[in-house]
Amino acid sequence: MSLRFVLDPDLTPQLRAEIVDLWVDVSNAGGAVGFVPPVTATDVHVTADPTFAGIADGPDRLLVGYSGDRLAAMLIFSDNRFPLTAHWCVVKRVMVHPDAQGAGYGSALMMEATRLGRALGHEALHVTVRDGLGLDKFYGRLGYREIGRLPGALRVAPDDDRDEILMWLDLTVAD
Repeated sequence: MSLRFVLDPDLTPQLRAEIVDLWVDVSNAGGAVGFVPPVTATDVHVTADPTFAGIADGPDRLLVGYSGDRLAAMLIFSDNRFPLTAHWCVVKRVMVHPDAQGAGYGSALMMEATRLGRALGHEALHVTVRDGLGLDKFYGRLGYREIGRLPGALRVAPDDDRDEILMWLDLTVAD
């Protein structure tokens, strides 16, 4: 089944709860979306609530992907909030439900983000990834290139620091 994408859906209490549930499930399955398992909805709300404010009050944009009626994927176009970097944006909180892994939803989500990025007038998309999970290879297959690393920037456990990999997709070149 393919995903049905919605940009800027109404951020209802139900959708907020679904996003938190997705965030918890992705985090507890080992996804690199800001947490290290185990996490609860209470843990996620600390980050989710200000994130929702940035979406509801602007300038951030939410992209969700539904498989049937179920929220299966999402990401956020995060505005840089700085005029000198207004021509590109950061893609954050890229999530696909663990039950849907391997179905091509992640690639479909990122291809839709590329399409929308261009439609929204962005010249580039930037994403950061946690080293050690192979995410740089995933994004590389989608045309992103590594532009730098912050060595040991992410402490996922005592004695387990990971690089944060900076990746960039130039939207001004044709696919």
